Amino acid sequence: MSRTVLYMSMSVDGFIAGPNAGPGNGLGDKGQRLHEWFLPDADAEHRTGSHLAGVNREVMDEAMATGAVVVGRRTFELADGWGGDHHDGVPIFVLSRRQPDPKPRWPGVTYVSDVAAAVGMAKDAAGDKDVLVHGARTAQLALAAGVLDELQIHLVPVLLGQGEPLFEDMSPEHIELELLRDVDGPGVTHLRYRVRTAG
Repeated sequence: MSRTVLYMSMSVDGFIAGPNAGPGNGLGDKGQRLHEWFLPDADAEHRTGSHLAGVNREVMDEAMATGAVVVGRRTFELADGWGGDHHDGVPIFVLSRRQPDPKPRWPGVTYVSDVAAAVGMAKDAAGDKDVLVHGARTAQLALAAGVLDELQIHLVPVLLGQGEPLFEDMSPEHIELELLRDVDGPGVTHLRYRVRTAG
């Protein structure tokens, strides 16, 4: 059965990007440090992930085996839409309150205004594959709507001190998580949680 899984690199103090994130600086100041475990620099070898081995390779292969992507509009735009192809041509569902330009830029990208609808469409498109979820606000909305099944946190041993936190201004609702995996790779600890209960 298809699951929705948040994949997110995060600092020990809870940030997923450094301060001043914006166009041309999508991960914020010094935020690239959070992605060094899988993307140490910008050359072609590292963009394909061919340098990865061991557990880091296994975790990246899991993410790239997903059958659809749900992402917030801000995250999508900061990544320049990944050129319309996050990986392997899978469909991308962008959570957005405003509609895109009438002429679609990429055929595999669909804008959806409701997180539950976006996840439903992504699961239908993914078939028996998991759905990859991106973006802090999207994760928060999916948790609140009860449509986020798992969180895969790639915990990087750094304190950024400031930036964009993964969980901010959450509702006071209590959400229990069950640890499914805790494994160390070079420069990162991979934590995978199942969302158990809310309330």
